[in-house]
Amino acid sequence: MDLPFDGAISDYFENAAPEPIRQAIRFAEKGEILDRGFPHPDRLNRKAYEAGMAGLQCELVKLQRWVKDSNQRVAIVFEGRDAAGKGGTIKRFRENLNPRGARVVALSKPSETERSQWYFQRYIDHLPSGGEIVFFDRSWYNRGVVEKVFDFCTDDQRAHFFNQVNDFERMLADEGILLFKFWLNVGRAEQLRRFLNRESDPLKQWKLSWIDVEGLKRWDAYTRAIGETLARSHSEAAPWTVIRSDDKRRARLAAIRHVLGQIDYARRDSGNLPAADPGICGGPDIWNA
Repeated sequence: MDLPFDGAISDYFENAAPEPIRQAIRFAEKGEILDRGFPHPDRLNRKAYEAGMAGLQCELVKLQRWVKDSNQRVAIVFEGRDAAGKGGTIKRFRENLNPRGARVVALSKPSETERSQWYFQRYIDHLPSGGEIVFFDRSWYNRGVVEKVFDFCTDDQRAHFFNQVNDFERMLADEGILLFKFWLNVGRAEQLRRFLNRESDPLKQWKLSWIDVEGLKRWDAYTRAIGETLARSHSEAAPWTVIRSDDKRRARLAAIRHVLGQIDYARRDSGNLPAADPGICGGPDIWNA
């Protein structure tokens, strides 16, 4: 059952959030990054962001045309804590693409029938056909993290998932599907600040659920589950790319640059593809930096 968001996030902020988190949010200036370990003190300014994004959008259009012409299949998985920026990043990927060939998969909780199936089966039905790019807004990695943290699966079910996931993704790669896996990593203070903004905005309250509220109390459990998932499912065939997303603008640019930089599509303009910032984009070793 969804909570009526009449102060559940604010109540957590006032009464249960660690004091350093409360202080960071209360005294932050506009545009300031709350995580002191983040390699940039302030959010990327809008002018620089829009200039970088303009070139990337042109490249994405070229990419989609190449995918269609070559009958290629591209699957891009977005994972991360709630409010890490998954939906916003997917939106920027698709902003100027033909939606018929660039669809989003955001599955709700499994039905009774789906719960009786092989775990990966419901996701297989949504993999890309020839000429398609598919964006997974959460994926089969629910079992590795969310289901673990909230006891939605047993330890045996999760162990079985880890025994199969690398082979499953290797089969996708062997089939010729270009698979990208992003973990968007948001800091604790920034996540709570985003939740507070959602709670106070009637147009964004739909983004909140009881899992968001309960998840705030289980930060450490999430951290352990994330670390184990990244360690056990990072492979040569399907590596993880971790993006520190306290600055949404830098995170969006980094994700798009990474995908474009890994595919040799037709009419590719390397001038629009500067190297990703290694301080916010890299392998699993930077996820808890």
